[in-house]
Amino acid sequence: MLAAMSGMEREYLRDRTLEGHESARLLDAPYVRGARSWRKYKVRATTEAVVGAVTGSLAAPRTVLLGRYDAAGRLQFTGRSTTLSQAAGRALVNALAPPTGAHPWQGWTFSAGWGTQRALDVLLVEPDVVMEVAVDVARDSAGRWRHPTPPSSSAHQRTTPPPTHPH
Repeated sequence: MLAAMSGMEREYLRDRTLEGHESARLLDAPYVRGARSWRKYKVRATTEAVVGAVTGSLAAPRTVLLGRYDAAGRLQFTGRSTTLSQAAGRALVNALAPPTGAHPWQGWTFSAGWGTQRALDVLLVEPDVVMEVAVDVARDSAGRWRHPTPPSSSAHQRTTPPPTHPH
């Protein structure tokens, strides 16, 4: 959708994002009551995150729970992926393994969604797989991604320092 925007519109959206806005609407379309005529542009940034848990099973993961390391070296939950395609799930199978020791999220519960009290059923995994994701810039007060994020590329075993939390 950004390809359809003029250079000035892209610059405006980039500037609003830098100011902390998660999206923008362009003023070329007037408000029409009852009509969905405004175009809203969301901004996504590509980043890496550590896979700390999955929903589904290790043989057929449905979503991944993602984390980033804080300044103290603790893996903090930052968000969840959208539902993985069958191909993306299959690509992860050989990289995922049960934790070999104490897991940083042991004893944690994860909400099944915004505004729900239902806990998500997850399987903790060894946090040594890194996945590139396209995250929405919207964050909650704890710095977690507000919306599920689609994977951008396949996962890989971590061979470099882990991604750090932005806060």
